[in-house]
Amino acid sequence: MEIRKSVFSGSWYPSKASECEDMIQQFLMDAKNRRKPMERKYYGGIVPHAGWYFSGKIACNVFQCLKTGPDCDVMIVFGMHLHRGDSGYIMPAGAWETPFGNISVDESLAQELVRRFSFIIETPDDFQRDNTIELQLPFVKYFFPDTRIVAIGIPPTQMAVEVGEFIAEMSERLGVSIKVIGSTDLTHYGPNYGFSPKGTGNKALDWVTRENDRGVIDQMLAMNPTGVIQEARNSGNACCAGAAAAAIAAGKKMGAIQASEIGYATSYDKSPGDSFVGYAGIVF
Repeated sequence: MEIRKSVFSGSWYPSKASECEDMIQQFLMDAKNRRKPMERKYYGGIVPHAGWYFSGKIACNVFQCLKTGPDCDVMIVFGMHLHRGDSGYIMPAGAWETPFGNISVDESLAQELVRRFSFIIETPDDFQRDNTIELQLPFVKYFFPDTRIVAIGIPPTQMAVEVGEFIAEMSERLGVSIKVIGSTDLTHYGPNYGFSPKGTGNKALDWVTRENDRGVIDQMLAMNPTGVIQEARNSGNACCAGAAAAAIAAGKKMGAIQASEIGYATSYDKSPGDSFVGYAGIVF
């Protein structure tokens, strides 16, 4: 089986399994006393994708919540920084490298998607460098060591809703149990990102955390996939709105009826400055 080599290990997250596990255990310990959502069956969630130093704790604890209940056969991970005019991306065969071992692609489900939708096809040797999906894979392998994966780059269009719903329907037809993840960061604020409508300082930080990021988080909590896409388009508060929308659409089709926020932070918390990014963890 051909292996898609990791690109960001050793920089955005550790390259050694022992170091990844140490960080994961610290993330879980740090979050131990925080308020958690009620224990129930979780179908999926929304995670951030900055380097683990900045947002790994939030992503890790979403995966820990998803561990509640039975394991899944396949983890669906939606991501990639795509725009309205872009195509979707998928790697329908092979495996992904992680420090904890490789994760095989579920080829049966992936091929059904390729037959139904128009994707740019990636291979283990020919792919776009992408942090949004890769940074989730050590968590997938750690918490779900026997699961397979289908990773999909999805633009913020109606395609996101259609792909999400199709995956939920097709997995049921194939008798495959799935959980879904949408990978997106929130507002990218400041001169580094060319977006500073509220200037700099505390006023800008308060606006991002209390207003702008809240707009898209509220749509996620309402489980409104089209609302997530529209809000991100209007307010610039999600870099991968299609990924979040697809995960929500799939979760709703699978039976999810309620979403909970389990964490929020910004890169300012770790590295104060005029440029910063918001992160949220949602489960449903």
